[in-house]
Amino acid sequence: MNTSLTESSTAPLAETPEEISRRRFVEKLSIGLVGLCGAIIGVPLVGFILAPFFRKVPEKWVTIGKPGDYEIGKTIAVTVTDPSSLPWAGVTAKSGVWLRRVSEDNFIAFSANCTHLGCPVRWLPDADLFMCPCHGGVYYSDGKVAAGPPPLPLFRYGVRVENGELQMKQAIVPISTTL
Repeated sequence: MNTSLTESSTAPLAETPEEISRRRFVEKLSIGLVGLCGAIIGVPLVGFILAPFFRKVPEKWVTIGKPGDYEIGKTIAVTVTDPSSLPWAGVTAKSGVWLRRVSEDNFIAFSANCTHLGCPVRWLPDADLFMCPCHGGVYYSDGKVAAGPPPLPLFRYGVRVENGELQMKQAIVPISTTL
């Protein structure tokens, strides 16, 4: 029986210094490439998550027409464009507002979103009520809660007449997270 054959097949092969340095190089290159890929993906992701905390929402007055365009005592839907939206937002940057002319120089602008979960409310002129069809929220004509789950009255925007134009101050509409 040849013992030299069995001993050599079970003995570990010794690595040469060239193989060790080549292996270390490939190992470090792999770690570097994985780190680079992680940074390429991770930095924008972290920026996307943290950016809203540092971005100031612009407080801008938006022109919504001339005071003479609106009839006293009527509540109508007005579409406004959100100034804080991104340039590519398109139609999603538009939001609805319920505008009422109370008197010659007094206007009220209500959010078109229910304070319960943000569903759109509609104005029922015959009933003199705002109604949320999703969960049965009902608001009086002054925006106060009449019935249903909404915890807060309808959000009111600031409205002013300046230089012969009717303007509304944009704001973030608070929405409740309770069900």
